[in-house]
Amino acid sequence: MARVRMSRGKFDGINAVADKKGVITALAIDPRGSLKKAIAKAKGSEASDAEVIEFKALIAEVMTPHSSAILLDPVYGRGPSTHRAKTCGLLLTYESSSDEVAGKGRLPDLFSEWSVLRLKAAGADVIKVCLYYDPDDAAKINTIKQAFVERVGAECRANDIPFFLEPICYCDEIGDEQSLAFARVKPRKVTKYIRDFSQPQYGVDVLMVEVPVNVRYVAGSTANTGGLVAYTVEEAKEHFRAAAAEAQKPFMYLSAGVTYEVFCETLELAGEVGTPFSGALCGRAMWQAGVPEYGKGGAGAVRAWLNQAGVEGMRVLNAVMAKGAKPWWDFYGGLENIEVVG
Repeated sequence: MARVRMSRGKFDGINAVADKKGVITALAIDPRGSLKKAIAKAKGSEASDAEVIEFKALIAEVMTPHSSAILLDPVYGRGPSTHRAKTCGLLLTYESSSDEVAGKGRLPDLFSEWSVLRLKAAGADVIKVCLYYDPDDAAKINTIKQAFVERVGAECRANDIPFFLEPICYCDEIGDEQSLAFARVKPRKVTKYIRDFSQPQYGVDVLMVEVPVNVRYVAGSTANTGGLVAYTVEEAKEHFRAAAAEAQKPFMYLSAGVTYEVFCETLELAGEVGTPFSGALCGRAMWQAGVPEYGKGGAGAVRAWLNQAGVEGMRVLNAVMAKGAKPWWDFYGGLENIEVVG
């Protein structure tokens, strides 16, 4: 493998969100509007900004000693970011509406009052952008999205900070991304977007990708409680192989809203196949059950829940990652094959 050149800022930034072994186990708590609504529902009354901030701060305080990084937003997350463990790196999200995007094309947008320069000054080790992307959508829609990613990539390159891209596939014609119909097309869409955004013009440093199958429809999986099947276990494994083979950048898997037990089972399947994933981003799977605790009992109740169920979830996830995940630098042939410039 040819020697790889990497800037000092990119190299240090990726290492800041990885553990000493080069594996990224990140906890995502960047939802904004959807989290505020969930807290309000749990309380039975309107939630305040202060409550959203407090909830995020509690997660950062209790959970980050057990994760290599935390993903937060610059709206509610700057205060909570100061509660994270010293060993925990910080990813800040740049897109303005990852939990609220809807409508034809699901076009992306950035925080108008933020830039990569400002996010870096706010303490970000990594810039993260979520992008809803259907590789089979109309060219006029995907051209806008591709140019959008190119601009963010260029901005990150200019500020010498890593760019992590989180593509999420969809299909307007099918609609329901949790349906059996979508499960059947998901492997091809995920494989295709991994290939697309691995290209150098986008400036992506790490891809944060969905697993290429919906485990609810894998025959015999714990998540398959409804009996509907889109793939056998062997077919699911082949989809993992095919998607991973398209990656030209280190990549990590998203929990995508499933329970942490199901996510861990999914990562174990990826490990069996030998896909060279370098990490995992686990969000609601780790903390969503704490929202009702917070709504009913406030900070004390959710802290107690996090110290038990939350920490146990991270313990299980870390054990799975230790068995299956590979150091991010192995994607480039090892640390000795990376020339750090600057």
